[in-house]
Amino acid sequence: MSITLADARVVTPEGVHEGWLTIEDGRITHIGQGAAPGSGHSLGGGYVVPGFVDIHNHGGAGGSFPTGDPEQAVRAADLHLRHGSTTIMASLVTASPDDLAGAAAALADLCDDGLLAGIHFEGPYISTARCGAHDPALLRDPSPAELGGLLKAGRGHVRMLTIAPELPGALDTIREAVANGVIAALGHSDATYEQTIAGIDAGARVATHLYNAMPPLHHRDPGPIAALLQDERVTVELINDGVHLHPAMTRLAFTAAGPARTALVTDAMAAAGMGDGVYGLGPMTVNVVDGVARLAEGGSIAGSTLTMDAAFRRAVREAALSPAEAAEITSLTPARVLGLDDRLGSVAIGKQADLVVLTDEFEVAGVMRRGSWAVEPR
Repeated sequence: MSITLADARVVTPEGVHEGWLTIEDGRITHIGQGAAPGSGHSLGGGYVVPGFVDIHNHGGAGGSFPTGDPEQAVRAADLHLRHGSTTIMASLVTASPDDLAGAAAALADLCDDGLLAGIHFEGPYISTARCGAHDPALLRDPSPAELGGLLKAGRGHVRMLTIAPELPGALDTIREAVANGVIAALGHSDATYEQTIAGIDAGARVATHLYNAMPPLHHRDPGPIAALLQDERVTVELINDGVHLHPAMTRLAFTAAGPARTALVTDAMAAAGMGDGVYGLGPMTVNVVDGVARLAEGGSIAGSTLTMDAAFRRAVREAALSPAEAAEITSLTPARVLGLDDRLGSVAIGKQADLVVLTDEFEVAGVMRRGSWAVEPR
């Protein structure tokens, strides 16, 4: 099957140009400027950006990945697909070993089916002082042996582990994760600058939602934020929802790390795409008021109701990024984190036709996944 998308503003890593592209058998085969040869599907001047890649997502549409319920997971993935996220990693939260293993085993089936790009354990090896919306009673010191059991339950689909590097056993557990092809991410941590560097030296390569759930920057005690921003080996996640971060902090991270080391994430939970109300996040109860999710007990921010298209819009409007820069940090950089940038993450010849059509206001007008429309352009 072949389709040509015409009258488009095509956003490539090099910038934006008016033109067209052709898709054959689920891949991009041609990209051109000006009028398309022959007839094509006119997009009326809409932007074409790569499908968004979300490496930190707990759910949406009332469904929660931490439950391990396949029906809920499918519902959540579909919600985010309709908002342009063509690649999603399912994030779990702190729970008992049995509950984590059970959820991983259930979600591994959906990874086998291609619905999910992998599984992310956010906890339980995190700091009590910075646990946020995680149940402190279920936190525990990192254990390479326990991690091995969780990886076995995930059948090769566990792709990321968030860990606090200052905890006893953390560095050995980071090394164990990396040795098994799992991305080690530092976060929910009370680490010093030096402890953070030690975690990076042990193999950690991602900062879980930079700034959030870690000590703030201080000029005499730089802490983890400075270590993570300055190290060229680390990609930093940002939750660009206007709640977790001030736009100035988004710009600061982008300036320090650049687009190649900045990945926007949603950290979405079940309330994404839904109204205000009471929801679950693992074992925790969350109240959502005016679209902001907070723990019912204690009031900590508990994930977000963000979708990636909204994060893209805020990057352009609030952080003053260009469409090409916004596309890089919502797609190519996170794809690179997952090792998938050879086949997705940018609008380029030979890559998978995962595409989002955006209006002048950067609202979603169409979504294509693997060459088929999930949302037909209006």
